[in-house]
Amino acid sequence: MGGVGVNWEWLAAGAEGFFFGFSLILAIGAQNAYVLRQGLLNRHVFWVCAICAVSDAALIAAGVLGVGSFVASSPESTRFVAAGGALFLLVYGCGRLRSAARPRGMTAAGDGRGETLKAAALYTLALTWLNPHVYLDTVLLLGGVSARFAGWGRAFFGAGAVLASFVFFFSLGYGARKLAPVFARPGAWRALDLLVAAVMCAIAARLAVAAARGNI
Repeated sequence: MGGVGVNWEWLAAGAEGFFFGFSLILAIGAQNAYVLRQGLLNRHVFWVCAICAVSDAALIAAGVLGVGSFVASSPESTRFVAAGGALFLLVYGCGRLRSAARPRGMTAAGDGRGETLKAAALYTLALTWLNPHVYLDTVLLLGGVSARFAGWGRAFFGAGAVLASFVFFFSLGYGARKLAPVFARPGAWRALDLLVAAVMCAIAARLAVAAARGNI
C-alpha cells in the first residue's frame, strides 16, 4: 500500500526549531514577567498569552523568511537596534526596582485594580513590539540559524519555533496559578522583581557595550 513516507530530516529540523525557540524565550524578561503576573492575577490570561504567541510567530516567520539576514547585513541597523533595546530594557528594569521597593502580596483572584482587556492587550503589544531585544533574538539569531536548512526543512524549523512559543506562553500563563500561594507573600514579589531587574539590566548593559564596540 502506497503512501507518503515520513521525512525524518524535516522532523529533526522541527524538533531543533522547537528547542532552539524555547531556549530563546525561556529566560525571564519583560514580556515573560508580565505573562506571569497576569497568570497569577488570573486576569485576561488567554488574550495576553495569545498576543505574545501570535506576535512571536510573526517575528519567527520574518526571521525564517530572510528579514534577519537582510538586517544583519547592515552594521548600522544592528547597532541602532541594540542601542534601542538597551534603553528599553534599562527603563523596564528600573521600573521593577521601584516595584521591589514597595512589594505587596497578590492572589490569583486579582488585585482589585480592574485592568481592562484593552489596556492589557496594548501593554502586551508594547512589551513585545517595542522591545528591540526581541528582534535581535527572534528575527536575527533564529533567522540566521534557520538559514542552514533548505526548503521544507527550514519551514519545519520555523514551525517548531512557533510551536515552542505557544507551548511556553500558555504554560506560563495558566501554570502561574499553581504558584499563587507563593506569590501571595510580598517577599516573593520582591524577589521576582529583583531577579527580573537584574536580568534586564544585565542584558541592557551587554547590548549597550556591543553597540558601542560594533560587535553585534
